[in-house]
Amino acid sequence: MRKLQILFLSGLLVSAVILYFIFHFNQYQGHSSQNILTIFNWGDYIDQTLIERFEKETGITVIYETFDSNEAMMTKIEQGGTTYDIAVPSEYMIDKMRQEKLLMPLEHEKLPNLKYIDERFMDLPFDPGNKYSIPYFWGTVGITYNTKLLPNKEFNSWNDLWDPALKNEIILIDGAREIIGMGLNSLGYSLNDTNPKHLKEAYEKLSQLTPNVKAIVGDENKLLMQNNEAAVAVIWSGDAADIMFENDAIDYVIPEEGSNLWFDNIVIPKTAKNVEAAHQFINFMLDPKIAAQNTEYVAYSTPNKEALKYIDSEMVEDERFYPPPALTKKLEVYENLGKKNLATYNDLFLEFKMYGK
Repeated sequence: MRKLQILFLSGLLVSAVILYFIFHFNQYQGHSSQNILTIFNWGDYIDQTLIERFEKETGITVIYETFDSNEAMMTKIEQGGTTYDIAVPSEYMIDKMRQEKLLMPLEHEKLPNLKYIDERFMDLPFDPGNKYSIPYFWGTVGITYNTKLLPNKEFNSWNDLWDPALKNEIILIDGAREIIGMGLNSLGYSLNDTNPKHLKEAYEKLSQLTPNVKAIVGDENKLLMQNNEAAVAVIWSGDAADIMFENDAIDYVIPEEGSNLWFDNIVIPKTAKNVEAAHQFINFMLDPKIAAQNTEYVAYSTPNKEALKYIDSEMVEDERFYPPPALTKKLEVYENLGKKNLATYNDLFLEFKMYGK
């Protein structure tokens, strides 16, 4: 009987311990969903001090993770291993995620600072009415070059890259849309072209560029250009601005045939756990002074028209980064090409990287 009593009491003790941990685990889970915000963004794409300020002002802890491509970002959100409260995809990927029902509609009434966004960057085809996304940064793809290493060379056209004098001097972005798009633009075609004949022409022309290509890289392009280890790069405008800040011999141009006008927007994934904090963070980043500080750190162009008042006028008046309407008309936004066409772009780009000629 004593043994049975001991076993009975032991059982009660174990049950009590289990209940204790269940209760406190649930409390922790509740605390977590209210006070943790998980953000998925491009690398080096926010002023870290602003995250710290948001944490201090709201009491919300931010977990910050990065990705290096839209496709990698979408795949991770689709798989659902980590639930993100905020992500920052590009325009064509927002369209795709919207169609795949991976995004949560925004509550505009919780975003009073949305009024500061320039109307030009609202209600675009990839997200009519900005139901799912809010503009974060915008920019272009162009050519950056070292005027000291190439004192007698000017760049006005994509076709200038095929100059034999540039052998082993060019750094390319590691991106299918950017490089296949460049090939298409150099032939006078749209960078959203899906005509198989035109894509083949673009691939063949890119293959002729191979002798001039030093490397196809990601963020390393900035260091290579800053340190005079390459003379030319096809690059995003914000990266160009960073390089120019570090090396005054660097210049940037948007080719005359046209190029990509891209937008990165903030969205709330469908699986978000802390929707309230996500809206708080978005509205925080839309504050003009916050947006200005972030713009000066990241160096891309801000869509926040009120923030322009707080940014160095030299930056705002620089037409390389805030191009005039005449040039903007020649720029194209990436369209969602669909899985089949995107696979074709990726296959051609992979073949170019592997085999060149």
